[in-house]
Amino acid sequence: MPTIRNIVILTGAGISAESGIDTFRSEGGLWERHRVEDVATPEAFARDPDLVLRFYDMRRAAIQTKQPNAAHRALARLDAAWPGDLLIVTQNVDDLHERGGARRVLHMHGEHLNAWCTACDARSPWTAPLLHRPPCPACGTSALRPDIVWFGEMPYRMDEIHAALRQADLFVSIGTSGAVYPAAGFVRGARDLGIPTLELNLEHSKGSAWFDETRLGPATEVVPAWVDQMLASV
Repeated sequence: MPTIRNIVILTGAGISAESGIDTFRSEGGLWERHRVEDVATPEAFARDPDLVLRFYDMRRAAIQTKQPNAAHRALARLDAAWPGDLLIVTQNVDDLHERGGARRVLHMHGEHLNAWCTACDARSPWTAPLLHRPPCPACGTSALRPDIVWFGEMPYRMDEIHAALRQADLFVSIGTSGAVYPAAGFVRGARDLGIPTLELNLEHSKGSAWFDETRLGPATEVVPAWVDQMLASV
């Protein structure tokens, strides 16, 4: 196997599921109780901002009660000890990677614990409700919305992600459905570049056929085992 120095890791809802955070597409998951069109699009926010803000206020409050699990902590160990470049690109909008100790994290779909001011474009740390239209800490206007990439909006920092993939020696996907683009296309991009690819997931994803290897099992088991393997090679 070629020497591995630079790693890009994509994480999805499956890595946080064992911390008690609903996955979106599982039976009983978030979207079974709310239509995407009603809570996760710019059109929904324009049509019924109170509904959207209540939905995200509840999610923001719930996330603050959850704790990182063994998979988050394992990736933090890898982040701290890996001598090469490492980037954890997460589709998740929780902060469990950071609270687990990881530092090299990029939130491509935004963060529940941020608020975005559509008037001045400032993003501010935010843990309180937004329903009652609090003022923006930067400009004072009441134009805050959840700092979440909704369906139909462009994910954040795509140029950085693609640059990291071009330099990677290994692409790893953890706990993803393989159904949400553009993230679901990263494995194909990696394969086109000749980069080895690995999937760690509870079950086969929609994109499993594109990976060189898939390891199945709970994230709290398969992720620490893989991290131990990688750190033993350092």
